[in-house]
Amino acid sequence: METNLIGIRIGYVMTGSFCTFARSFAQAEKLREMGAELVPVMSETAASLDTRFGTGAENTARLAEICGRAVITDISSAEPIGPKDMTDILVVAPCTSNTAAKLAAGITDSAATMAVKSHLRRGKPVVLAIASNDSLLGSAKNIGELFNRKNYYFVPMLQDDIERKPASLVAEFELLPEAVNAALRGVQLRPIIYHPTEAIRDRAVSGTLFQKDFPQ
Repeated sequence: METNLIGIRIGYVMTGSFCTFARSFAQAEKLREMGAELVPVMSETAASLDTRFGTGAENTARLAEICGRAVITDISSAEPIGPKDMTDILVVAPCTSNTAAKLAAGITDSAATMAVKSHLRRGKPVVLAIASNDSLLGSAKNIGELFNRKNYYFVPMLQDDIERKPASLVAEFELLPEAVNAALRGVQLRPIIYHPTEAIRDRAVSGTLFQKDFPQ
């Protein structure tokens, strides 16, 4: 995997899958270590709700600290991202099923969805790190729609609990930097969905499992 993202401007959007925030923060830190500049955005829900995974204020402050700049948390502040050419690629990590549904339907009613819409006006890549308990139920059609949209790419994901949550899919956040590098080249990492056996997980993290030469 390439490790140099110096000079790459990444819009880093977080939506309300709070249980994955720690993993998302870790990858934001890794992207910064790789030299990327991050433009942080949080949906109003992600920025305001207090949960057992931290208060809204704490999570917003954490992302701001990682990125070294204030977090965008409203529609009007997210709208200039495209017109001002603020980003080379945009990541939504985590991307909830609610956000995916809005993106598929073209609904722009939050800082997160506005950031994506504004960024896409220039035809640049968007990487989604899906985290949803109903990815293989009601949300399946929306994720499938985005699979077929130009400029959308996905962090490879797995069924995280096939017994208690058989419809759940969660991105392997540790593969986010590799997914960003691939998307910048117009490539989707594959397989997009895989089985979480230890052998496959070990290969996935090492990067040997994924075929890099599948154009989207």
